[in-house]
Amino acid sequence: MIVHSTGDDEDTGALAALGDRVRELRARRGMTRKILAKDSGVSERYLAQLEGGQGNASLTILRRLARALDVPPAALIADAPADPTELTGSIELLRRLDEGRLAEAHALLQETFGDAEIAGRSGRIALIGLRGAGKTTLGKLLSERLGVPFLELDREIERESGVSLATIFDFYGQAGFRRMERRCLDRVIAEHPRFVLATGGSIVSEPSTFERLLAACWTIWLKASPSEHMERVVAQGDMRPMAGNRESMADLQRILAGREPLYRRADTAVDTSGRPVASAIDALVAGLPQKS
Repeated sequence: MIVHSTGDDEDTGALAALGDRVRELRARRGMTRKILAKDSGVSERYLAQLEGGQGNASLTILRRLARALDVPPAALIADAPADPTELTGSIELLRRLDEGRLAEAHALLQETFGDAEIAGRSGRIALIGLRGAGKTTLGKLLSERLGVPFLELDREIERESGVSLATIFDFYGQAGFRRMERRCLDRVIAEHPRFVLATGGSIVSEPSTFERLLAACWTIWLKASPSEHMERVVAQGDMRPMAGNRESMADLQRILAGREPLYRRADTAVDTSGRPVASAIDALVAGLPQKS
């Protein structure tokens, strides 16, 4: 049952913030409202009202949405338990930095407290970006040029689980897929000192997994315009997760907008829009870390 707001300014603001947070998390994970409804058991109509700030959600509903989005329930609401004082102070300090200084601070934290494998990450090349950016096509060619294995993380997940990605999502939802994705990433890193890895487009939306990728691999963002992304996906005969969605282009644009700040954390970026394959490969090679 939806309990409508009484009009109190504080409650109204909290409901609007909740709706914005659910919509932001959904976009970052590449989930349409239809997919989130299926994974959470919450109706699309309810979600539309919730994202519009027009309805309250019970604790049960919040827990369902949190499980489907693979975040703690507290991440959906503003009144979350207080973080340790040191963490709160550090976050506030970082917030005062401009973009350039923030990048320096992140690099310093990563160097001081990050994964010990960072020194050897130049041999592991990871391609990130939305479907249709060219990760598989360019990844295979880049691996041939470098003489290293080419791996696709989604295929590794299917190989290890013994079932298709569709089946994983049907039976285990987003949270189950994320657990398998992290386990396979850790295994691939442990087994291969050098490779070219094509990742799933939404890997950036899982903070701990993405941090692991950034620490252990040299990451390259393959970017393209939304229209070119869509054209390539259609040419492949694959409309997931856009099938049956009349607003597929709008959804794609929202997903790209939601993930772009995360994709920008890559070591380098190559725009593949309207670019011949040979030119794109040359740009990829040029963006690799230089040997000392």
